[in-house]
Amino acid sequence: MAFYPGTCLLTQTELLDLSFMEHRAQLLAVAAFLDRLDRARGGAAGVQEDFRLRAFREALHELTSPEPGRVRRAQMLLSDQNLGLLDLRDSQSAFGASRRVHTSLGNEVEQ
Repeated sequence: MAFYPGTCLLTQTELLDLSFMEHRAQLLAVAAFLDRLDRARGGAAGVQEDFRLRAFREALHELTSPEPGRVRRAQMLLSDQNLGLLDLRDSQSAFGASRRVHTSLGNEVEQ
């Protein structure tokens, strides 16, 4: 996705006035989710290596980047980019992040 500066019809101030409260609420919802996850039974250490949480945290990191294209980078982190066919269908439902990770040896493993 390319970055097209100046293509939004609103000024930055208008966009901030229009959308700040909505996005503030969404940000607080994410913070509440992460706090709830820390407080949940099983302890936070149990899910730190979960592929979904890892992708989620990496996507959050992208949101704070000063570079344009944040949504593309975040979406790619939350997408399975492997186009190869599986030997067996693994699930009917999507997980919201890829279970497959690349190892330092260039292999791909599923978590």
